[in-house]
Amino acid sequence: MKKATFLFVLFFAFLNTNAQVLDPVKWTSSIEKKSDTEYILVFNAVIEPEWHVYSQFTAEGGALPLEVLFNNSKGNFEAVSKAEESPTKTAYNDIFEVDETFWDKTAQLKQTVKITNTANTIIQAELSYQVCKEVCIQQNKLFEFDTKALTSKEVQNFEEVKPEPAVADAKAQPKPANDTESKGLFSIFFIAFLSGFAALLTPCVFPMIPMTVSFFTKQSKTRAAGVRNAILYGIFIIVIYVLLGSLVTGIFGADSLNALSTNVIFNLVFFVLLIVFAFSFLGAFEIMLPNSWANKVDRQADRGGIIGIFFMALALAIVSFSCTGPIVGTLLVDAASKGGIAPVVGMFGFSLALALPFMLFAMFPGWLNSLPKSGGWLNTVKVFLGFLELALAFKFLSNADLVLQLHILERETFLAIWIAVFGALALYLFGKITLPHDSPNPTISVGRLSLGLLVLAFTVYLIPGLWGAPLKLVSGFPPPSNYSESPFGFGAATRSMPEGDSLPSGAKVAAQGIIAFEDYELGLAYAKEVNKPILLDFTGYACVNCRKMEDYVWSDERISSILNKDVVLISLYVDYKKDLPESEQYVSKTTGKKIKTIGNKWSDFQITRYKANAQPYYVLLDANEQMLNEPVGYTPDIEDYEAWLKDGISKFQK
Repeated sequence: MKKATFLFVLFFAFLNTNAQVLDPVKWTSSIEKKSDTEYILVFNAVIEPEWHVYSQFTAEGGALPLEVLFNNSKGNFEAVSKAEESPTKTAYNDIFEVDETFWDKTAQLKQTVKITNTANTIIQAELSYQVCKEVCIQQNKLFEFDTKALTSKEVQNFEEVKPEPAVADAKAQPKPANDTESKGLFSIFFIAFLSGFAALLTPCVFPMIPMTVSFFTKQSKTRAAGVRNAILYGIFIIVIYVLLGSLVTGIFGADSLNALSTNVIFNLVFFVLLIVFAFSFLGAFEIMLPNSWANKVDRQADRGGIIGIFFMALALAIVSFSCTGPIVGTLLVDAASKGGIAPVVGMFGFSLALALPFMLFAMFPGWLNSLPKSGGWLNTVKVFLGFLELALAFKFLSNADLVLQLHILERETFLAIWIAVFGALALYLFGKITLPHDSPNPTISVGRLSLGLLVLAFTVYLIPGLWGAPLKLVSGFPPPSNYSESPFGFGAATRSMPEGDSLPSGAKVAAQGIIAFEDYELGLAYAKEVNKPILLDFTGYACVNCRKMEDYVWSDERISSILNKDVVLISLYVDYKKDLPESEQYVSKTTGKKIKTIGNKWSDFQITRYKANAQPYYVLLDANEQMLNEPVGYTPDIEDYEAWLKDGISKFQK
């Protein structure tokens, strides 16, 4: 009965995911003339339900971003920045521990190119992208555009450019409907709103609340006028900060801001800025705008009326800059990395929290009596924010390191820095460390003690991350677990190595400390030498379900034991971007496409031999490269996967 059930499951798994070459994205293209020297290449995609294609700007460490590549650009034309994208969605991926940006259903790209050689009329463009659902596929689509006839066509392979114009024409699809990233913008608004309340509790702002409210309630002729003036004051605070957010968006451009998030220079500059902000909050120095600005604005505030109230709000923004500036700067940095109108939304949330108390206390002046008195606790709030700025700064340095793949700030190093920062913060809250602007205080309050215990608990929580713990509470902040000195956990490789075995020539320690080959011929030769069956693993560096199989199925002792002792594992990465030597590049007999990279080679191998192109994809082979049973794809059930392995191994042993 068990065997029949297993064969039934295998049959449907095979029907659903394996014996087919999937092509879930259908592309059309067109070309538009922008000027005598500039053209817009338009790519429209229809994506099958539940599949995702990943944006050029998706976060490092997750799925692979789409790339627009050119075959004949040298001396003929050049791309004008990255392609403009239709609206995308963003969702957190708990496997890669990053926010991924993607399209579903439809996508559109508009790539502007500038012609530098008017004698050339053909533009050859390639879209390289990853598309995922339960499996992932690495795809490359080739297009030719004719700037003279204004036509375009998809091609199987790039031929040498000829003077004849391309003939096939494809009409562009309508621009996809706007799909707002409300969830991401709401997160920015919420964080900015909380940051605004934090700014209220700094020494530069908090004492201003009773002074300003009292001014409006006492100087106005009626209570209604006082309330009205205080509300106007709050509205002008919001207007000033929203204008600042709009200015940032206007200067850089909504589309450019998103591109900055993976830009090395951007991340390094803001790392330095946040370090400066943090040291300012910690008391090393004050960041202040010129006094002349404050004096000029203050004189304008004396004019009275609506104009005077506006300048009073502007005076607050300038005078409190030494406290609010670092917070505003940090918010703008984070919002800028999200792109679009995020800086405007962020400044609205921040200023709303800053303005609300002035308006509410003017409406209900009796509430002023419940406010705590100003004192040393305000500086404690400022220092607390300084430590948070210091910790956040290293996220931007980590982004730059990930993009460059320098491995300077790997996961363990990042966590060690955070442990030191939050450990120092805990000591500060316990009164063991004092900083320049702290008031002498022989005792600490219960609130400060409670906050110190909370920070200490968080610090202790981070420590197991040095040995490979996932740290889900802070996932997305440290580098991903595979960007590490010990990607599979401290000591994992040692524990999983077969006893008495040394690492075979050409093999490496892969996921869960399992020995694997990444070259088919080397793995095949070793399997013949040791007389073991081959487990052929078609995978990808950015394949989510491949990582799920490694993390949740291969990590099981029953499976890892089989993979290390009973089979030879050969993992072939279809998204490996390294170019093949010129002499080894070829045109696929199956797809007609040029095979240029190692990943192209393994993808073509999978399509040609097994008529499948999805990953993960597992094949059990004997020494003669014959299949021992039917291949399987994503199999999250450990018992099913174990039964499949044992079925193939038993046939090999007969």
